[in-house]
Amino acid sequence: MTFRVGVNVEDLERDLRDAVDGEVRFDAGTLGAYSTDGSNYRQVPLGVVVPRTPDAAAAAVRVCAGHRAPVLSRGGGTSLAGECTNTAVVLDWTKYCHAIEHVDVARRTCLVQPGVVLDVLNDHLAPTGLRFGPEPSTHPNCTIGGMLGNNSCGATAQTYGKTVDNIRRLEVVTYRGDRFWLGPTDSDEYPDLRWDAVMAAGGRRAEVYRELKDLADDYADRIREGFPHIPRRVSGYNLDSLLPEHGFHLAKAVVGSEGTCLTILRAELELAPAPKATSLVLLGYPDSAAAADAVPAILPYQPFKLEGVDQRLVDLEKTRGMHKRAMAELPDGGAWLFVSLPGEDDDDARAKAHAMAADLQRGDGSGGRAGAGGPSVHLVDDADHAAALWQVREGGLGATARPGGPAETRPDCWPGWEDSAVAPDRLGDYIRDLRGLLQRHGYQEVSLYGHFGQGCLHCRIPFDLVTAAGLETFRAFMHDAAELVVGYGGSLSGEHGDGQARGPLLETMFGPELVEAMRRFRRIWDPDGLMNPGKVVDARPLTADLRLGTEWAPADPQDLYFRYPDDDGSFQRAVLRCVGVGKCHAPDSQGRVMCPSYRATREEEHATRGRSRLLFEVLDGHADSTVSGGWRSTDVLEALDLCLACKGCRSDCPMHVDMATYKAEFLAHHYAGRLRPAAHYSMGWLPVWARLAALAPGAVNALAHTPGLDGVLKAAGGVDARRTLPRFARTRFTTWFRRLDRRGRLPRGDGSRGEVLLWPDTFTNHLGPWIGAAAVEVLEAAGFTVRIPDQELCCGLTWISTGQLGIAKKVLHRTAAALAPWTAAGTPVVGLEPSCTAVFRADAADLFPRDRDVERLRAQTKTLGELVLERAPDWDPPRLQRAAIVQMHCHQHAVLDEHADVELLRRAGVSAQVLDSGCCGLAGNFGFEAGHYDVSMRCAEDGLLPALRAASTDTVVVADGFSCRTQIDQSGELPGQGDGRRPVHVAQLLATALRHSGRPVEHTRGR
Repeated sequence: MTFRVGVNVEDLERDLRDAVDGEVRFDAGTLGAYSTDGSNYRQVPLGVVVPRTPDAAAAAVRVCAGHRAPVLSRGGGTSLAGECTNTAVVLDWTKYCHAIEHVDVARRTCLVQPGVVLDVLNDHLAPTGLRFGPEPSTHPNCTIGGMLGNNSCGATAQTYGKTVDNIRRLEVVTYRGDRFWLGPTDSDEYPDLRWDAVMAAGGRRAEVYRELKDLADDYADRIREGFPHIPRRVSGYNLDSLLPEHGFHLAKAVVGSEGTCLTILRAELELAPAPKATSLVLLGYPDSAAAADAVPAILPYQPFKLEGVDQRLVDLEKTRGMHKRAMAELPDGGAWLFVSLPGEDDDDARAKAHAMAADLQRGDGSGGRAGAGGPSVHLVDDADHAAALWQVREGGLGATARPGGPAETRPDCWPGWEDSAVAPDRLGDYIRDLRGLLQRHGYQEVSLYGHFGQGCLHCRIPFDLVTAAGLETFRAFMHDAAELVVGYGGSLSGEHGDGQARGPLLETMFGPELVEAMRRFRRIWDPDGLMNPGKVVDARPLTADLRLGTEWAPADPQDLYFRYPDDDGSFQRAVLRCVGVGKCHAPDSQGRVMCPSYRATREEEHATRGRSRLLFEVLDGHADSTVSGGWRSTDVLEALDLCLACKGCRSDCPMHVDMATYKAEFLAHHYAGRLRPAAHYSMGWLPVWARLAALAPGAVNALAHTPGLDGVLKAAGGVDARRTLPRFARTRFTTWFRRLDRRGRLPRGDGSRGEVLLWPDTFTNHLGPWIGAAAVEVLEAAGFTVRIPDQELCCGLTWISTGQLGIAKKVLHRTAAALAPWTAAGTPVVGLEPSCTAVFRADAADLFPRDRDVERLRAQTKTLGELVLERAPDWDPPRLQRAAIVQMHCHQHAVLDEHADVELLRRAGVSAQVLDSGCCGLAGNFGFEAGHYDVSMRCAEDGLLPALRAASTDTVVVADGFSCRTQIDQSGELPGQGDGRRPVHVAQLLATALRHSGRPVEHTRGR
């Protein structure tokens, strides 16, 4: 029998499987993936339950109580104070329990299950003109259950208040299995919740009511005196909601209790009108303290949001290439206030913005501080620009967690004191004193930003969490910071809760009497103390259960293929990039590519975050790690199996985790000296097979498409039986080009813009030579002289994606050396296949970070759109008045300039709609591999295929990637496809414009 924390785990797992309608997981990989949240803490769970219904979750709690097993109810898993990690049975609501059960527009309420994501809810509510008000920066992926557990706020709390201010009722279950609704006890709207009705009904709920009433009576005066009257008090339990003047509202009392009292099964939320229009005003000040001083002067204008950003944060985002266009909008200053003003329409909002700006510039704009000057002002009228600027603010956590540069000089920064809050009119002075405290403890260059309109300050601090001296400094700073904020009448936490990071400091804020009241409050709900134990009240020590800590001794592999130049050459540091923000957990793409496998499966292990956690665990830095085997780990292999290597996380993750690279590295070591899957030999070696097929393409195509025989070939090559093997062209692009070049039949144009080297990647050369021909036509027309390499070369993509990195490095090094005469001369290299082009722009430099041939190749490789916009900005292609939808290749989104192609199409008169659909799901070899077909098609159904079904028959579908075009072709969803319509490359559409033919380039060209 296996025992943990006194629990017979095997019996617990068996009973959960018998009683719960859901997925019960006690495997090593799952435990590793759920072992930490977004905080500094790590605790391996007992197991994970994914309930299909709230009833199933209640059943799981009852089983756990029978075994005296702790329970942790988990939302989006992004918590920063350690409240979402515990040695407990974790309830994950996100996969199934996300229904919006009812919306009552007249009453302005909705009834939801805990796993619904905030943005999904508000998108659903949008037609009603209502919304759930609070909006944390994790709004694309945070759940309502998590917001209730944490009492979340966000920027819009300026208008709507905290989560606790937007709750009507909660259906809950206690650890001992009592299930009932909580809400206001003095409202005729909910007669069954009134005090007299509950007392008449009797039972456990009546006992809870009486015990809480006694608690409120005993501590009423102390609660009134000891709870700070500021907008952002999130620390401690909401004992103030028990006071008679606050209606003895028991639902509000348990909001923010971080799962330590009970489990929430359903929530009735209070909705509010969404603003009809907003305007954005940017105000520049010398520093963040001066910006904070100005807040009281701005509050009378009733801003919808009022956020502060400092120069340090902006510089960090600039260094990482984030939000470049938005940064240009910032006015002069060393810190900025982002002020959003609501209006009845755009004109009204704009008028309010102008009025406020004029008033501030006439006055001193400082809120009365002597000697301060007025702010610099910039009014943002364009909605897209405003949205981009808000991303600057929301990108704060990612930018400040990993400042960039060597760890010795710019160490990673961590949460701990990341959301303290004071009264808004005291924020400026608090910032000054906090800066002094940080410097006294040796923490330099800390960015201070946040919800300035409500006095809430965000920061991440370069704590040393791995040495004894560093932990002692960390502990001392936390105690001193608690004393400081309490001296300002503030709160330890203004948004992220207490958990284990600030739970031990609650007596500093509230005193021993009120902490004892909170302890009593918790015991009333959970006498056994097994709901998320060790958090908030009676929390475990600040430096216990650290994800790092003094005993953390991970392996850091040295025999690496990729060199990880941005991570000090360390795979360990690369894996630590993930800080748990969970942006990869968004249930739809919302303009992002990552993480298609998570959106298809809703599994933690299939998200970038879950895979990062497992790679962290496999480094074997903890004695209790459940994931073993190092590079040979089957748990990590299974988690990585559904990674599409789309590279979306490289750009979309705020920490720029590059899971495609980590997957390739892992596969290289996992299969070293071992037999690989068949797909690695068939598709991984595609360039070789394509060259052999070029000897007799007709015969190869006949064999590959003969009924019966094609199934044998697919089975032997590890290809899914439902896929159709691509056909090889009768004539390769390079053969066509050289043949016509020798005969002098290539169009030359005037050559005024110099030579370009057109890269004949394997897909274009062997499977789509007509695309190469179209590109030659376009480039010549734009004034370039086109050349191609004079020998057979390859970028190594297919070997990289299958983790055959030894071969990939040899192939890539040979190519960079062969192209050196061209790149040394400054000749641009034009790539047509985005995935191959991205190898030159990204993977090559990661494999050879100090190779000058590779560096020149990286710098001079361009897409067709990039080249024309940079080198021929005045070229005006013939007009082609067509509508097009564009499926952007993942690697183009992640590595290349995804806007260049669209701009080029616009110049040709094409009205291009870029699909907000994420990955097509094929992703090179992924969608062809046996066992991946279903996930591949679910990814395609995430947005691509529905968009194709809705497209009119005269709409052109543009897809530069071979994978994207193949997925579209094989789906059969393109309207009019039976009439020979196919998705086209941007080069084909531009060539069509040149010919004025009104149809794409002939597909037979080059065959």
